Amino acid sequence: MDAYRIDIPQADLDDLRDRLGRTRWPDELPGTAWEYGVGREYLRELTAYWRDGYDWRAHEARLNAIPQFCTEIDGQAVHFLHVRSPEPGALPLVLTHGWPSTVYDFLDVIGPLTDPRAHGGDPADAFHVVIPSVPGFAFSGPTRETGWGPGRVARAWDTLMGRLGYHRYGAQGGDFGSIVAPELGRIAPDRVAGVHVNALATASTPFGPEDLEKLPADDRAQAERNAAWWYAHSGYATQMSTRPQTLAYALNDSPAGQLAWNLEWFVDWDPARTEQTPVDRDAILTDLTILWLTGTAGSAARLYRESGAAWGVRPAPAPVPTAVACFPGDRAIRGVAELSHTITRWTRYDRGGHFAALQAPDLLVSDVRAFFRTVR
Repeated sequence: MDAYRIDIPQADLDDLRDRLGRTRWPDELPGTAWEYGVGREYLRELTAYWRDGYDWRAHEARLNAIPQFCTEIDGQAVHFLHVRSPEPGALPLVLTHGWPSTVYDFLDVIGPLTDPRAHGGDPADAFHVVIPSVPGFAFSGPTRETGWGPGRVARAWDTLMGRLGYHRYGAQGGDFGSIVAPELGRIAPDRVAGVHVNALATASTPFGPEDLEKLPADDRAQAERNAAWWYAHSGYATQMSTRPQTLAYALNDSPAGQLAWNLEWFVDWDPARTEQTPVDRDAILTDLTILWLTGTAGSAARLYRESGAAWGVRPAPAPVPTAVACFPGDRAIRGVAELSHTITRWTRYDRGGHFAALQAPDLLVSDVRAFFRTVR
């Protein structure tokens, strides 16, 4: 495997700034902001900041301060961050991001996880941290063939951990990462010590009438609310899981359009009314800028198509101990989760959000530490 360094040509940044300045704005029905989609004025303000205030070079330098590498697994380039703990008894931990995220989301948790002694924690809680870019995303993209769904990604992660000399390790993930991490427990239960997830994507609604009947009345009512919420918010997923290539032309051509598309999940609510902790705008724009500069927004969208066979199908039971951290906006139901996971810890928080590593990194670190103490 080779060391990797991000070095974006200035011409690419100049092109991005030029395109942002020539955005062709659509109309918006009066009084409908955030009801019909992303609010235009919010988007215009964020686009203006992206063009004239956001500093990519500062975030590029922050990323380059973390050891990065690239290797080939199963015919695909895989980029990853790798930070070893100074503690000799540290447990290896692979973290998986979701959509439309990148490895950047985890930068605030790397220090506390790898060196708890330096961050007011117990050195016995230390981890060696591996953070790969999901194939198709950013510096692991684009994908060159079909088939890169959750199972194949998990197998690649197990191969990667073995190459690094980690033969027993933990797995953590949120959003799409909450699908990949349990897959690791299914394919390598003898090597995966435990699985920790947030924003669990496979437990908000039952997978059929027989599953619904197994739930208590309160959980059935929550499942019905979840189904109604998903119906109103699932347009992005429907498009990407069926016709991602059609979408790719627009995403690859218009940075403002790509920003609006990504905000469907990062900020799919009125920012003044959400219960979730707002995501820092520089974090949103760094994830977006990485996808723009690598030309992988369309490739990242294909992940939903590659995962299509699993939609609506109950995952097979995962035998390894599993912890679920639920933050504001997460809709996982424990009774549904227990049909497919060996749940040993379930915690709800009143601060943070779907992108917990960005919205409440301190709580996420604390929960990860607490869970893995039980399986080390």
